[in-house]
Formats: sequence, structure tokens, C-alpha cells
Amino acid sequence: MNWIRTMFSRKKGDSVVQKIENPPVPEGGQKTAKITADNPITSSEEDALGRLKPASSFAEQVLTLDSSEGVVVGVLGPWGSGKTSFVNLSQSFLKESGVTVLEFNPWMFSGADQLVQSFFIELSAQLKLRPGLSEIGELIEDYGDTFSGLGWLPLVGPWIERGRVVTDLVAKALQRKKEGVKSSQNRVRQSLKKIDKPIVVILDDIDRLSTQEIRDVFKLVRLTANFPNIIYLLAFDRYRVEQALGEQGIPGRDYLEKILQIAIDLPAVPEHVLNTQIFNAINGALADVENPGNFDSDLWPDVFMEVIRPLIRNMRDVRRYAAAIHGTARDIGGQVALVDVLALEAVRVFLPDVFHSLHTSVDGLTTTSGGYGYREDPPELKNQIDNLVAKGGEHEESIRNLIRRLFPGGERHLGGSHYGGDWTNRWLKERRVAHVEVLRYYLERVAGEKLQAFSDAEIAWSLITYKAEFETYLKLLPLDRLQDVISSLEAYEDDFADQHVIPGTVVLLNLLPQLPDRQRGMFDLDTRLVVGRVVYRLVRALKEPEAIEAAVKEILPQIKSLSSRQELITDVGYQGSGHKLVSEEAAKAFEVEWRAQVRSASPEELASETDLLRTMLLVKREADPDEPDLMVPDNTDITYALLKSARSDVRIQSMGSRAVRLKPRLAWDILIDLYGDENVLRDRIDQLKASPPDEIGDLFELADKYLSGWRPKDFGDE
Repeated sequence: MNWIRTMFSRKKGDSVVQKIENPPVPEGGQKTAKITADNPITSSEEDALGRLKPASSFAEQVLTLDSSEGVVVGVLGPWGSGKTSFVNLSQSFLKESGVTVLEFNPWMFSGADQLVQSFFIELSAQLKLRPGLSEIGELIEDYGDTFSGLGWLPLVGPWIERGRVVTDLVAKALQRKKEGVKSSQNRVRQSLKKIDKPIVVILDDIDRLSTQEIRDVFKLVRLTANFPNIIYLLAFDRYRVEQALGEQGIPGRDYLEKILQIAIDLPAVPEHVLNTQIFNAINGALADVENPGNFDSDLWPDVFMEVIRPLIRNMRDVRRYAAAIHGTARDIGGQVALVDVLALEAVRVFLPDVFHSLHTSVDGLTTTSGGYGYREDPPELKNQIDNLVAKGGEHEESIRNLIRRLFPGGERHLGGSHYGGDWTNRWLKERRVAHVEVLRYYLERVAGEKLQAFSDAEIAWSLITYKAEFETYLKLLPLDRLQDVISSLEAYEDDFADQHVIPGTVVLLNLLPQLPDRQRGMFDLDTRLVVGRVVYRLVRALKEPEAIEAAVKEILPQIKSLSSRQELITDVGYQGSGHKLVSEEAAKAFEVEWRAQVRSASPEELASETDLLRTMLLVKREADPDEPDLMVPDNTDITYALLKSARSDVRIQSMGSRAVRLKPRLAWDILIDLYGDENVLRDRIDQLKASPPDEIGDLFELADKYLSGWRPKDFGDE
């Protein structure tokens, strides 16, 4: 049994890759499925629909027909139903019985003149190659010439000897014209009466022609249908041909019934047989794809039955679908969940208008409930969903099911459940198109920043229990992407366990001082909060206060930065935004010890702190009465470090504008608080000016503004 067929019983999360590395081999030793072109079968070995027996019965029926005055037989079925394959199977039985079978494809010609000329030329050419039928071939060629002009002569076929001269051909043609159609027709009839077995002439692909060309073909058949021992086998879509033949109030069906003596409708493909062919085709399409993506076996049965299966009508659809998913799965490389890919590819192939509308419906499909704060959803979100469903036409229900199964964020617009933003990390981790970044990647084949960061985070997560490897990998990433990678680790919150806490926390907090400040939007989290959120969730995984306290004691000595140590202590403690993960006594002890470390730190150690202002302010303001006062060392490196950490940019965004303006500021009052007096601060700045660092930037300019008495009154002040 192929792996795709076992999806209805497999457990969620099983690796598809493991299933297809060694695909099962059926009896006979051949692989079950391959990607095939949309071509009809040509032999009984290729019969996947069980039509060999009906084809044999049909061939026997044709051979029992009284063809003394000619017969026209029809094989009817809609496009893609396998008419040509059925005819090919029947043809093999006809040939085995000794019947001569001639093929003519009218789709290769256009226009009435070319069609008539080509028909008789092809028939005569094929007959001349059959033993004992050369004379009939000549007679049919002569007969055809009486219905055509001389425009075809320069294009005479290979059956005409090269030594013949065009002038001879013209002379012969003119002579035949004089003799008339009736005389030529009689010679053909007399010759055909002499043969032992009928000649079967197959005309396929009639329903692919234009309306006028379809009419021309049937006129041609009527012209020659009463020749003895000629059986025409016509394959076409009944409704397409009836539509083309109808005119001036005369139904095309009435006209068709006058031409066809016998017509059979192609047997319908049993539901279970077509399902099997779909599974085999998917299996073959994914067999050589190294990473087809995460597979959800719980979701698959519903998606298949509600979205994919209603769109597939016949074997032609199966082949088109298989070819599509093969290319897309290889291109995506596992970056999108496999079930989502299988569903969306069915929409892309069979409902292109709906697929095109996906590009303009991304927000409606992926915005979660509450994604706009406490405001109601903008009406355009529901409008996008409604328009998408309307594009489905007769398949509206399949599109509703697509949204319900693949896009939970948009389900509320169909009257379904509401999904909040807390689901987005799960969708991202599972590579579901319900997440906006994953959907955009599927549609655009370009990974956005968040998806790129999450791909890196996946690797980082696999290394988190190995401190050295985890740290090495993160340090190899570009600094400007590292914050997003760390933030993406939140997606694994449900998987955080004891073994991840110490190595993960140590590495992340040691990296915190190295992360660059980035220009952020009005509502983006700053770097410290991004790292702090992940650290908090890691430590919280230990659950018990005693276990957390023991872990913190082990972690703190491994953290190099004073501000990073303080971040951990604040996260587990009771001050400010602390989460109270340890006892109050333990939290107090951590805080007292940390303040002592800051007071005893060397000037070099303090100057290396990237957030020195905040570090020293916390020590000064939170110290117990019995603790020594904090004195700012008289050191130019420390003055420079304090000025740098006091500088910030106030972001100003006007109502109705997307533009964000930056205004530089210094935390001047906090600096005065630390130094105890503005004059002391002035002296320290003057000392720094005497030996300024290379990258002083605008710090002196800003300091001089504040020293001159300037203070910002509001965001618009210069």
C-alpha cells in the first residue's frame, strides 16, 4: 500500500520523508506510481481503470456489425474521461482479429478544404502501405481529388514517387474531374466489396475542434459513411458536438442520431478506483522529493474529501494534479505543511480564479480574532473571504471547507470559531499557511524576514540542549537577524523542558549585550524585552520554585554582563515586571548579591556594560538602607558609557501618517540623580571632552543643549 493511502490511519506528526525513502513495491517488483504526461494509454499493461474487459466487449460488438453499407460508431464521454485510452485498448483487439485500422486526427488540420484533402490523402496513404489494399488506396485518393482543388498538389505525400511530374498530376486530376464524382464513387464501392474484413477508420479528438470544424468533420463522414466494409469509429464529447451541430431550431442531437448507428457511453470510473489513482499519483509525485514538508494525518482525510476530491473528475485531472504538486513540493522544499500544499495546489490547478484571488485575500485569511486590538474587524477582511468564496462558483462549498481547514484565522468570517493571536506561533512552527508569513512564502516563493528567522530558529532549537553548539550557531548568524531568531524561539514554548533551561538561558543572556539597537516601529518590543520573554518562558518550564531557584543559582555565575544578570533576577523576582517564580526570600537574596557585585565591579567592567545607566540606577534606587551608597567612579570611560546608555530616540508618528520621525534625547534627570549634582556631571563631561573617544557621535552636542538649560517640553520641541 502506498504511503499516501495510509494517511487515513497514521498518527499526527509522522514524517512523510521516512515513508517515502523506501517506497513500497507491489507485486511484480515495479514501483506503483510515476509522474506521467497527460497522454492516453497505449497498452493493456497501462490500464489502471479496469477498462480492458469493456474495451474487448466493444471491439467484439464492432466486429459483429453488418458493415455492408458502412457503419458509424460513437464512443462518447466528457473531456478527460479516457476516450482515447479506451479506443486504443479496443484497437488492439480489432487488430488481433485481422481488421485494418486507420487513424485520422482532425485536430491537426483546420479549414474545410484542408480537412477534406488531408482526410483522403491520409486514408489513401495508409491503405497503400497495407498488403492487398493498395488499389483501394489509389481509388480513395482519386475519389478525394474530386472534392478538392489543386492547392494540395505541391504538398503531395511520400507515397507519390519522386519521379512523377506535377504536370502529369494536374492532367490526371483534370481527367478525374471530368469523369465525375459518381463514377469515382462506384469504383471505390466495388473495390471495397471485395475485401474479406472491414476497415475501421478512427477519428479522435473531434470535440477539440471549433464549431465549424466539427460540422465539417461530420459532413465528411456523411460523404463516405455508406461505403461498404468501412466502419467509422468516432470519439467525442456528446454535449460539445451536439452544441456544434445544432442550428436553425434543429437540435444537434437529432442530427447526430442520423449519423451514428451505434453509440456507447464510456463507463464511469468507480469512486474507489479514482481515489486509488489519486493516492498513487500523489505518492509518485512526492517519491523523489527530499523534504515534502510536515504532514498532519489528522487533517488529511478532511482536506482530501472536502477540498481536493470534489475538484478531480477524471484521470486527466489526476495527471495534471500530480504534475503540479511534484513541481511545487520540490520548489517549496518542506517550508509549507504538506497537507496545505496538496489542498492549495488543487485550487491552483482546477480553480485558477480562486487561486488568483488568494493574493488579495491574505489579510482576511490570516488575521486572527483580536488582531486589531479591541476594535471590530475592518469590513474588508470579511469582504475578502466573501469574494473568495464567490469565485468558487459551483465549488463554493469546497472553498468554504478550504478556509475552515487551512485558515482558522478567517473561519470566523464564515460564522465559525474565533482564533486569537496566541495560535500564530503554533501555525508558524507547523508551517501552516494559516500564518501570514507561510502563506506569503507559498504564494510568492520568497521567505519574509519572520519566516527566515524561524527557519534559523528551528536549527537553533535543535541545538539548545548543547550550550557550546547553541552559542556557536547563534553567533554565526547576522547580528541584524539574531533578535528575530531569538524571538522565534517562543514558538517552541510548549516544548520547553528542564534540559533546555540552563544552556538556553546562559547563551541568550550572554548574547543580549551584543544585540544591536534597531530602529523599531511604534509598537515593536525592544531587544531586552524580546530576550527577556524567551528567558522567562524557559525558566518557567521548571515549574517548581525550588527548582527555579537552584537553576538561577547555577546560571548567574555563567552570565558575564551585570545587566544580563539583573534581567534574569528581575524575571524571577518580585520587583517591577517580575513574575514571582521563586520565593521572596530567594529573590531578595539574588537582588542584594547583584547590587554588591555592581558596587564592587572595576571601572573596566562597568564601562563595558551596554546598559550601564539602568544598571547603576537600579542599584542606587533599590538599595536597602543598610547597603553602602553607590558612587560613580571618576573615570572617562564610565562617563562615556553612561552618556551612551542615556541617549535614546523618541519616535514621533503623526495621526494619519505612516512616517516615524526620530528625536534624540538624553535621560538628563537620571544622570543628575546618579552623579548627585549637575555640576559634577558637567565636570565629568568636560573631562571626557579633553580626551574624547573616536565614536562620540552627537553626545557632546546633546549634553551642551541640556547644560545650557534646554529641556524638551513635548515631542515636537527641538
